[in-house]
Amino acid sequence: METREILEQVKAGVISVEEAERFFRKPPVEEMGYARLDTHREIRTGFPEVVYCSGKPDEYLVNIFRKLAEENGEVLGTRADRRQYELVRAALPEAVYDQVSRILKIEKPDKERKGRIAVCTAGTADIPVAEEAAQTAEYFGSRVERIYDVGVSGLHRLLARLDTIQEANCVVAVAGMEGALASVLGGLVSRPVIAVPTSVGYGASMHGLSALLTMINSCANGIAVVNIDNGYGAGYIATQINRLGYGQGQA
Repeated sequence: METREILEQVKAGVISVEEAERFFRKPPVEEMGYARLDTHREIRTGFPEVVYCSGKPDEYLVNIFRKLAEENGEVLGTRADRRQYELVRAALPEAVYDQVSRILKIEKPDKERKGRIAVCTAGTADIPVAEEAAQTAEYFGSRVERIYDVGVSGLHRLLARLDTIQEANCVVAVAGMEGALASVLGGLVSRPVIAVPTSVGYGASMHGLSALLTMINSCANGIAVVNIDNGYGAGYIATQINRLGYGQGQA
């Protein structure tokens, strides 16, 4: 639960001052032996702790999800597989899973989404990484416009959606192969562009390294680059930028 939410509940008489005091006195770390959950991360950064699911032992994953859900009322997990989803859902029936993005989450209903982020892909094969970015941003309260399959091999497809892209507070450009989409967008918009190289491509793409190097070496301004296939990282940073945008009345 966020600090502001606690204070508003005290103001409304939903909880007592003593109950709020107990919340603020809780230690900032939940010790689980195999994990030390950062329960005050949202207070410090505005974002709660997120679970990277891949590779976690089954029991650990389920218990971590349960504890974070108890603490925050919701929890986001990335890079989960369907088997992990079935395990978590058996313990927490409200858990949902998206097979494209591999996001596993428990989310508060009727969440308000503000501002605007444009998530663009060069090709359809880049959509799994783009969806990880888009759904991460949505989970954290951003409104997202998806603009997929607008790569440089058919530039007219991108230009047809340019008005929508230019209205966003932040643009996420997801591309494999040579990764040129980020440079094109960087020259067309006034907002920050977060470039996400993907491991999509043939042999010389070197599992995304070619796209990464292209994006890092871009001559367009206003481009920042995250790691290969790191949709989550892009969605997180895009949300930070978007919050600044709508906080200043730009959306």
